[in-house]
Amino acid sequence: MKSPLFGKFEEPEDDEHWLGPIQRLKTPMRRFAPGDEVDIVIVGVGSAGGVLLQRLARAGFRVVGIEAGPFWDTERDWVSDEAGSHQLYWNDLRITGGAHPLAFGANNSGRGVGGGSVHWAAFTPRFHPSDFRVYSEDGVGADWPISYQDLKPYYELLEREMPVAGPAYFPWGDPHGYPYGPHPLGGPAEALVKGCTALGIPVCQGGPVAINSGSHGDRPHCIYRGFCIQGCKVGAKQSTLISHVPDAIEYGAEIRANSMVARVNLGKDGLVTGVTYFDEDGHEQEQRAKVVIVSGYAIETPRLLLNSACNGFEQGLANSSGVVGKYLMAQAGNVVMGRFDDPVRMYKYPPANALTEEFYETDPRRGFARGFAIQTVGPLPIAFAKQMMVAKGAWGWGMRAVMMDYNHWAALGLLGEILPWEDNRVELAEETDRYGLRVAKSTFNLHDNDQKMIAYGVNKVEEVLRAAGATEVVQEPRYAHLIGGARMGNDPSTSVVDGFCRSHDIPNLFVCDGSVFPTQGSANPGLTIQALAARTADYLIAEREAILTRQPRSMRGVEAGAPPIHYDLSPHGTSGRGVPRLKSRTPTPEIGLGGLPVGSKG
Repeated sequence: MKSPLFGKFEEPEDDEHWLGPIQRLKTPMRRFAPGDEVDIVIVGVGSAGGVLLQRLARAGFRVVGIEAGPFWDTERDWVSDEAGSHQLYWNDLRITGGAHPLAFGANNSGRGVGGGSVHWAAFTPRFHPSDFRVYSEDGVGADWPISYQDLKPYYELLEREMPVAGPAYFPWGDPHGYPYGPHPLGGPAEALVKGCTALGIPVCQGGPVAINSGSHGDRPHCIYRGFCIQGCKVGAKQSTLISHVPDAIEYGAEIRANSMVARVNLGKDGLVTGVTYFDEDGHEQEQRAKVVIVSGYAIETPRLLLNSACNGFEQGLANSSGVVGKYLMAQAGNVVMGRFDDPVRMYKYPPANALTEEFYETDPRRGFARGFAIQTVGPLPIAFAKQMMVAKGAWGWGMRAVMMDYNHWAALGLLGEILPWEDNRVELAEETDRYGLRVAKSTFNLHDNDQKMIAYGVNKVEEVLRAAGATEVVQEPRYAHLIGGARMGNDPSTSVVDGFCRSHDIPNLFVCDGSVFPTQGSANPGLTIQALAARTADYLIAEREAILTRQPRSMRGVEAGAPPIHYDLSPHGTSGRGVPRLKSRTPTPEIGLGGLPVGSKG
């Protein structure tokens, strides 16, 4: 064939903003006038900020999102190259320390519209009901001020909006199914399923993952090229950049990209008045607003609150509890790799392809509280080389020999729950960034329970790989998914925000992102972050009159109950689609390949 089937490929027009090969912004973005007071300003347009922006704009609020990074045009800005994707990550200076310091950059937060959702693997398991009452059930960590049932309808809503592909029946936590069919198995998934089945461990294939298993609106299906965490140029993988931001723009939201918020401003009446930020030209600007929502994630959110210290809040804005920056968490994210005689080719298919949560809950026989999941990962060659340098000490000619063997390796990830500890925290360093703002300094230490969980979990993953036929097994210790730093709770003396993400100290200041999580479970946090944002938006919509009349102190508290769920605010063509999945009323079978029962547990 000498020409494409449907004609010559189009080149992006100068005035078009592309978000995928066939998706583009359909309407020009609204621009508020300098000096305008808007209803709501959102700091950070990532996983939470993107959902909030879309919901609030659709509800008729005048809303501005301020984002430190670019407003990505995927056709112009993104490349199908592992090394060329580092611009997607937050690579600005951060100081890290402690006995077990965190790694920043590509390992976590994103920079740009869509935030970390642009380069997440898109695993979307729900938190378990037990995750919301860890202290009550297991005597460790903390309880959430909300329950699983409070978030369940939002889980169901976001699973259609993303949308999520997965098995018809998912047996762990609150058993449920998914609205779109699962993906086929990739090489690491085959290893996980084979190893778990041999050991009698229940396992699910093909998701849950927020990647299209079929075309969806103006987004094509996955083509299984494995570039999920480098930014999906295809548009099959969900990020709020492509799932929610276009709808927000259509309904009148404005995004100010390449703009760094320096501080949240507090008025003499004890209410916030807006934010001060540096625009894309480096000029200091002010955006006035009736409500401020901070959605900068687990490092930048506490950093901003601490940098916003002022009279009355000398230790950081909204920090009368002294908790801002404390209880920082990461999940254990050890990568365990096994070599197989036959080729695996782990670069094919989504890295997020299969998992087991059989070890998620506390089992006293293991000698530690809480647990872990086992998931597939699919590192591309540069990431694989780094892992092998750590795991095997590979270097020089030894590294070349390992890399020539790349296609024979399968990688599985331990995703384990590290508990919240007060000494794990974010503070302000003495160093400053290019705007003169003090940068974040993190301190992180593993405690005894964490170390026991990681040791047990790594051993179990190694066991699975060997049962699948691996002839050599090695591992790289690492972390994933930062959480905490502005925890929610009912007690203002021990938490920063309430169950609606509203500051205890300042009634028109909200924090909504992963920083508010009291605990983190062994599930990837992305779905929960976006579900929590949709719930917070519903609360703000319910309190519209108090917001618009500048009477935030009259906004109802948590004791008033949950706000109405607005099913009509989903992006176009999402909420009513998908196959209904009915919850089983029979005892849960053990799930193996393709959702079929497997033998008894070992």
